[in-house]
Amino acid sequence: MKLLFEKIIPSENSSWRYWLYEQEHIGFHWHYHPEYEIALTLNSKGQRYVGDNIDDYDEFDMAFLGPHLPHTWCSSPAVKGKKQQVYVAQLPISWLESLVFGMPDLEKFKPLLSLSKRGITFGKQAVVNAAKVFSTMQNADASTRFIGLLNILDIMANDPDKKPLSSSGYSVVLTSDPSTDKLDKVIRYIHEHYTETIRAEHLAELVHMSTNHFHRFFKHRTEQTFTEFVNQLRISKACSLLINSQKPIYTISDTCGFNNISNFNRRFLQFKAMKPSEFRKIYAGKNVVLA
Repeated sequence: MKLLFEKIIPSENSSWRYWLYEQEHIGFHWHYHPEYEIALTLNSKGQRYVGDNIDDYDEFDMAFLGPHLPHTWCSSPAVKGKKQQVYVAQLPISWLESLVFGMPDLEKFKPLLSLSKRGITFGKQAVVNAAKVFSTMQNADASTRFIGLLNILDIMANDPDKKPLSSSGYSVVLTSDPSTDKLDKVIRYIHEHYTETIRAEHLAELVHMSTNHFHRFFKHRTEQTFTEFVNQLRISKACSLLINSQKPIYTISDTCGFNNISNFNRRFLQFKAMKPSEFRKIYAGKNVVLA
């Protein structure tokens, strides 16, 4: 299967991406990206492919992958309908390395980053401990998630049972992927025009695809639907305005591209688990920049 480039979008109000996937099974998706990645898998069994390594994995699995290292998991179907969970942290190179190499406090993480170029797997106790931290991050704010990330890096660095995956002589050979330019063009357009009506048909035409092909392409490359991505961006911008301005909520709704206040309220509740007015009460005056 062709090696695909995956575009990573940082989480709202964050320098890195946190995500929890819950699904019936994990399909084979051979890909790479320039970010470091921590992937912790629960309730799942199958094969893990990292570089030139193929291993079976069981219900508690965690790997730390260096930049550009090809990888995928491929699982058996869920047992008795129990969802398989994958916690993912994807960390930009410059951001993580500036922390680790710029702070003497994080000196012990340097060997971890070096070894991650081959991919690293960890002992069961380390995976269990990291899973507890990941679960607390699900509904946490950005600062708490960052502290959780440091805890997980610490767990990995201290694990005596960690071991590399790919062979020491493995080198990454990346093939050209012209569709990456198309994705960058689409995402740049969305960021520049999120206050307007954005139609998938127009973006499909922009990158010379059919509308159906565009929807499949976007979901495959960003792991979000086109609509989810646009709404998440708009809600992120709305959060910043709710905190840092006194604009009425209906004005913020219009400013951020929602066609009516009911739709805005519904989407805000979907992404933030509270109403815009409740969010403003909690966070207003804290001078938090979310966008």
